[in-house]
Amino acid sequence: MDFDLTEEQSMLKDSLDRLLSDNYGFEDREKIRKAEPGWSRDVWAQLAELGLLMLPFAEEDGGFGGGPEDVMLAMESLGGALSLEPFLATVVLAGGALREAGSDEQRGELVPQIVGGELVMALAHGERGARYTLSHVETTAKKDGDSYVLNGEKSIVLHGADAHKLIVSARTSDDAADEDGISLFLVDADADGISRRGYRLQDDRPAAEITLSDVRVPDSARLGAEGQGYGVLAKVHDQAIAALAAEAVGLLTRILATTTQYLKDRKQFGVPIAKFQVLQHDSVDIFVALEQIRSIAMYATSEADNEDAEIRSRAASAAKVMLGQDGRKAAETAIQLHGGVGVTMEYAISHYFKRMTVNDMLFGNADHHLKRIAETGSLLES
Repeated sequence: MDFDLTEEQSMLKDSLDRLLSDNYGFEDREKIRKAEPGWSRDVWAQLAELGLLMLPFAEEDGGFGGGPEDVMLAMESLGGALSLEPFLATVVLAGGALREAGSDEQRGELVPQIVGGELVMALAHGERGARYTLSHVETTAKKDGDSYVLNGEKSIVLHGADAHKLIVSARTSDDAADEDGISLFLVDADADGISRRGYRLQDDRPAAEITLSDVRVPDSARLGAEGQGYGVLAKVHDQAIAALAAEAVGLLTRILATTTQYLKDRKQFGVPIAKFQVLQHDSVDIFVALEQIRSIAMYATSEADNEDAEIRSRAASAAKVMLGQDGRKAAETAIQLHGGVGVTMEYAISHYFKRMTVNDMLFGNADHHLKRIAETGSLLES
């Protein structure tokens, strides 16, 4: 994969950075964070107008026809701004499932609405008892004539309370932890039998607990073949991890810049504390972590579309381990360098730390993915 930016990619990134600089400063973000629904519909509309929401969708469906590297550029910029908008939920997660499993009719109907900023979607897959096991699905979908009846509970659904449509994983056969027997369904978020409890994650992104009680959907609402949803979920989650790695590059770039400036401005014993050698070493550690994560983000991105699930998942797990270990450690170091002000809500660095911490937990923490790598034999094994 060529990571040199094309002219179109450079223009898009420059435009996105300008938009976020003008509309998403820390004070602006604080206003957005404190208001409902916890993200800006105006900024979302501007992202749509910029063309950001069309990046990974095929041209024949109304998209840009881009690839994981385009999503990587977008996530890096959005991470630097600590964006609260539903790009990950709608474009990467739900949009990824729609791209991978949706029929021509489903994509033709929904993709233009996503691209236009009119439709917010969420992937409702996680469940309380799963413990990061992707195949653990207790929600059921029982066939009833030309319909399915869905029952179950979904947990930590990103932007689930704001979504207009959900993509719900449900078991149509086999046991709760089997990879076979999982199907995906398009469900209207306000359908009869659905209840949603919205809340904020520790980094202030909106999420929801969703209960489905005898929710009836037509056979045409199923995405892909019955019982074959696991492969789709696995690929989408690996792509989402690559997106989180790209976001971490943006986060750590801003963390490094903010911390370096603070060390220059803060004085002790009459001199800037940036003069103290031990603090310089800590700053270098943050820089090294940034460059390592930049490299692993490129690696995960380069394999995000790989049809070999083992190679793709190994790259995603490697990225997740580094995010959870080196990335989180770098954010903790930045907090330490700021001293007491670093843990206050009024200072940006605490919010960057919280985003890095939450991202460590999403889609499996570092320990989970280290075990996943170990079970494959080696990171570099072919």
